[in-house]
Amino acid sequence: MTTTMEAKKKRTEMLVEMRKEHRDTVQKAQELLKAQQSTRKVLERALTGGPHSVPQLAQAVNMPAHEVLWHVAGMKKYGIVAEAGTDESGDYYLYRLTKEAA
Repeated sequence: MTTTMEAKKKRTEMLVEMRKEHRDTVQKAQELLKAQQSTRKVLERALTGGPHSVPQLAQAVNMPAHEVLWHVAGMKKYGIVAEAGTDESGDYYLYRLTKEAA
């Protein structure tokens, strides 16, 4: 065997072992990602009716406001939502879906 083939074989064996060792961690991370994606889809559906503030979204989807804020911040970072002014009181920003997300 050449050294290149030996190195590939050794690397493959190492990766197989790492997958076995970290199976639980990977599974938990995948479950968390699925839950986050599901939550963001629910928030996107709520925003199809027009701009909402974080408290309005929290009430609409029956979720704590701090969790909604966390998701909205991520959605804003990746261009899924954008600010659309403030509510009537001026206390909260309103968020709307961007054209890319719609």
